[in-house]
Amino acid sequence: MVVNQSKGGSFRDLAALMQGTPGPSGGGSGPAALGSGGQRRSSLSVSSGRIIIASNHLPLRVKKASSGEWTFEWDEDALVAQAKDGLPRPQFQEVLYVGSLPVDIDLEEQEGIAIKLKEQYNCCPVYLENSVKEKFYKGFCKQQLWPLFHYILPGSPSSSQRFNVEYWQAYVKANKSFADKIVEESATDTEFVWIHDYHLLVLPSLLRKRFNRIRAGVFLHSPFPSSEIFRTFPKREELLRSLLNADLIGFHTFDYARHFLSCCSRMLGLEHETSRGSITLDYYGRTVGIKIMPTGVNPQRYLDGFTWDEFKWRRGELQAQFQGMTVMAGVDDMDSFKGIDLKLQAFERLLEYHPEWRGKVVLVQVTNPPRSTGHDITELHAFITNLVASINYKFGTPATNYVPVHYLERHVPLHERMAFYSVADCVVVTATRDGMNLVPYEYIVCRQGPDAAAATETEPAVESGPRDSMLVVSEFVGCSPSLSGAIRVNPWSVDSGYNGMYAAICMPLEHRRLRHQKHWRYVSQHTVAYWAQSYITDLMRVTKNHVTMKCYGLGLGLDTFRMVALDANFRKMEESQVAATYSSSNSRVFFLDYDGTLTAGQHTSITLAPLEEVLQVLRALTAEPRNKVVLFSGRPKAELQEWFASVPNLALVAENGCYLRLGEGQTWNTLTPGLQGADQAWVSLVVAADFGWKKMALPILQQYQESTDGSSIETKESALVWYYKEADPDFGSWQAKELLDHLEGVLSNKPVEIVGGSSAVEIKPQGVSKGQAVEKMLTQLYGYPAQADRRSGLTSSGRLPPAVGFSRLQSIDSGPAGQQQGAPTTAGAAAFASASQGGQQGDVVEKGALCKGPDFVLCIGDDRSDEDMFTSIETMRASPQMMTSEVYACTVGQKPSRAPFYLNDPGEVLHLLARLVGMNLQNLPSYS
Repeated sequence: MVVNQSKGGSFRDLAALMQGTPGPSGGGSGPAALGSGGQRRSSLSVSSGRIIIASNHLPLRVKKASSGEWTFEWDEDALVAQAKDGLPRPQFQEVLYVGSLPVDIDLEEQEGIAIKLKEQYNCCPVYLENSVKEKFYKGFCKQQLWPLFHYILPGSPSSSQRFNVEYWQAYVKANKSFADKIVEESATDTEFVWIHDYHLLVLPSLLRKRFNRIRAGVFLHSPFPSSEIFRTFPKREELLRSLLNADLIGFHTFDYARHFLSCCSRMLGLEHETSRGSITLDYYGRTVGIKIMPTGVNPQRYLDGFTWDEFKWRRGELQAQFQGMTVMAGVDDMDSFKGIDLKLQAFERLLEYHPEWRGKVVLVQVTNPPRSTGHDITELHAFITNLVASINYKFGTPATNYVPVHYLERHVPLHERMAFYSVADCVVVTATRDGMNLVPYEYIVCRQGPDAAAATETEPAVESGPRDSMLVVSEFVGCSPSLSGAIRVNPWSVDSGYNGMYAAICMPLEHRRLRHQKHWRYVSQHTVAYWAQSYITDLMRVTKNHVTMKCYGLGLGLDTFRMVALDANFRKMEESQVAATYSSSNSRVFFLDYDGTLTAGQHTSITLAPLEEVLQVLRALTAEPRNKVVLFSGRPKAELQEWFASVPNLALVAENGCYLRLGEGQTWNTLTPGLQGADQAWVSLVVAADFGWKKMALPILQQYQESTDGSSIETKESALVWYYKEADPDFGSWQAKELLDHLEGVLSNKPVEIVGGSSAVEIKPQGVSKGQAVEKMLTQLYGYPAQADRRSGLTSSGRLPPAVGFSRLQSIDSGPAGQQQGAPTTAGAAAFASASQGGQQGDVVEKGALCKGPDFVLCIGDDRSDEDMFTSIETMRASPQMMTSEVYACTVGQKPSRAPFYLNDPGEVLHLLARLVGMNLQNLPSYS
């Protein structure tokens, strides 16, 4: 298989990776999703009535009989198998499992076994090559991702935890095999897919590349490290962006979710939002939900086990063995993160500091075999073995057969584990970092036990549990926040662990029962079925509008691929259609943003001055007498006046709508009550230009600038802006919230708006926006008043009041019949002229005095401030003056917008404008 892959191990073309062939070097995917084999798969607006659960291993137990035949049975203890009981009904009638088998199957047997598992267990096995499987699981997952997520960084150059390109490539290829199997089994492109754990973190991107509207959720069963740890990983963006290509990302605790959100903020510049208890991220038009929900256990599974003969026998044996003893228990994997060595050291200190407990307390430590190998595991195993021997030698009493530590290093079946739980007075968990750890939950259920029942003719007697319990839990495990009655300890502190153990064994029985009851209520309600139901319900809610989305894939590599979700009516602007409408129109108006729309910034000088090609196009547009062109910018008016001095008849709007200039050769001024400008062609949206608030606000901004490294202040004539984009994201965000509160208190009685935007806090006059500037400009250019003017007429001072919007006025005539569309009526022009000259004639706008508006409107912008323009344009389409107008509102870039059209970049905008005036731009630089 040939894959477009870089030397550094990056997969630059996901489409090529999914198809197994090299892809082009650039571009993106269109809105249509492709099924297997590259065939276009039809989209259905309804679910297939099932959910696909993808995990590394299928929930099956596999054995090979003496005859050589493979035998399979359902693993009822697997978490993904138990989750089936919680799926909402009747939405999901079927569950399909996709995963690998824990054993190697010969090639000639694979197809037959796959058919058998699909028919009998609804399981679809994913077969991996031995070399890929080894590097994928034991290499990348266990030696690199697992330590990273548990806060372990590689030390020496020879450490197995150092990033390995071959392991990463095997990880991606294994995820591709899972994606291929899911695509093969998918009935629609809107399937529900639930992906589990860190083994399949790039699977969401691979699936999203194939099925744009797939409903994918990921639940991470391990911790998620802080940004300071995660940012060291060479493929950090690939993992983050792939997770964000899911619709819902689940974590056990808020700490893990907080770390993930911090990584998104610091590395991708994405900020989260909270609303009514939910946390979301907006990722290119898609809402990605964050779910915080610890898993649970299936209590009935353990309660039923009290009737098993093997459980009763083992429990009775343990009760006899530890009669009269206080039993502390621990069940852990042989892993450096489980803190077994720290637990033993704490227990040793307990016996050392409190000799009265020698001969009365024992620690039963069950240690499962290690899941990975390496020098660290070998060293840990030797240390634990020696420590157990040392404790037993130091504190054991051969005469009374007292052995302080009972160390079982083997796999313990469920019935035996339940027996240990049921006789243990306390369970100790001292993991230094763990995703969830369900041992305390299992222990609580086994100490509760079923309700006691006497023996009958058909059923044996059932003995209940003691119904008291005690937990000593590390504060670094996922279950700790939910166990409010447990004694939380810092496992790294031996004294903390020893004090926790001592407090637990000295706890009065009444207190132990109260704590147990509290824990039992939680565990019995927050079961694994409850967890699954809550997660899938949220996944359904987040993805309910998927069938209406129009999706575009952008970027080819794992580090760049993202799916842009847009409104179904959002489409690229057709130049030919716009040109045809332009040619047939008689009165045209252009509302053009400058920054990011006509220039991308990086291709010009540091002052962002316009290219000569931009000036040529603008001159050609304004030279046409039927055109009126208004240029918007957030730049100061002096800069705009200097840059565009060579463009006659160009109207300018500076500082995002605060200052407006009509025509050329005019001077800037601010029209305020009691102050008249030198020329009534000028207007301003700043009605009350009292900028005294600047003297109050500027020292406050300077104070925050000094205390926030990387922040800066921009002083505009009409506004002040504090930027913190270059500051630490978390600290900058905290400071911004504090600054907003500070300013709102100080400037509460001032005519200003305080707006917290993207990495900025802006203070600007009230009522200033590009949307209102659009309305004001139309009022000035075409001579018909805005909504407020139609109600009260023009002011006695001769100035037009600030425009606030257009509405339907059925009683106003659109002008004499047969008059050229777009030309002002005589009465309307006279009324406007009179008002501009300060006379009293325009105090009332009479019926029939209004002129028609333009019959062609083109409005183009690129950022959030331009959305106000699009809103105003949409509102004005309902006015009598513009009911027959052809209006084109267009944003730059494929992103969510109120505009129905888009162009990809400033280059396409300039080409469109040049085509309208018959220009041919040969040497225009690329903006891509």
